[in-house]
Amino acid sequence: MSQHIGIVACSAEGAALCYRTICAEAAPLLGPHAHPEVSIHSHSLADYVDCLNRADLEGVAQLMLLSATKLASIGADFLICPDNTVHQAFAYVQPKTPLPWLHIAEVVAIEAASRGYKRLGLTGTSWLVNSEVYPEKLAALKLQCVRPSIAEREETNRIIMEELVYGVFRLEGTAYFQQVFARMKDEHCDAVILGCTEIPLIMSDSNSPLPTLDSTRLLARAALGRAVQSAAKNDG
Repeated sequence: MSQHIGIVACSAEGAALCYRTICAEAAPLLGPHAHPEVSIHSHSLADYVDCLNRADLEGVAQLMLLSATKLASIGADFLICPDNTVHQAFAYVQPKTPLPWLHIAEVVAIEAASRGYKRLGLTGTSWLVNSEVYPEKLAALKLQCVRPSIAEREETNRIIMEELVYGVFRLEGTAYFQQVFARMKDEHCDAVILGCTEIPLIMSDSNSPLPTLDSTRLLARAALGRAVQSAAKNDG
């Protein structure tokens, strides 16, 4: 049997995309209609936003740990959180967690290095792009990080929090992200990180001026790989 994946969800759209990816991409590995056991727990997104607005990372961590404990109690083997922003609180989570986690920025950084990228644009909420979540993980692999301008941070954050998390996808929002990515290309970025789990709902390699690193699907695939590898080891 494959391992039981626990998803600590924040926003519905990002968590749903992550869950769908795990289930949809498992069949070639596990057989028709098969996928690992997956459980999801979510507090209200408003609870996370309240903590983020107060810069209360310990409060964010407490929410994540409450979800982690509930998922551990129903048999999850390891955890993922398809929300880049709340990984700012990871240092408070790790010492108290009941289960191991995959870190979304670490997964993305490893993928970027494997593809040979050197200089990466970063997009996401203003909380995320103002943090060291990605710069630290990228620097550990000797990769450069280019952040959006202040004006770009404000507008991309508005699109994410007022549109994408509600499942609202406007052509104007897509066009703005394309504009930001094009400017990053002009700054000699060789790829861009979709560092909010909702951005892949409107942006991909098919409409981006730069190659994209889809944090949502990369995390889902890493979780699927870990779950399936455990099954292979047990079979062996």
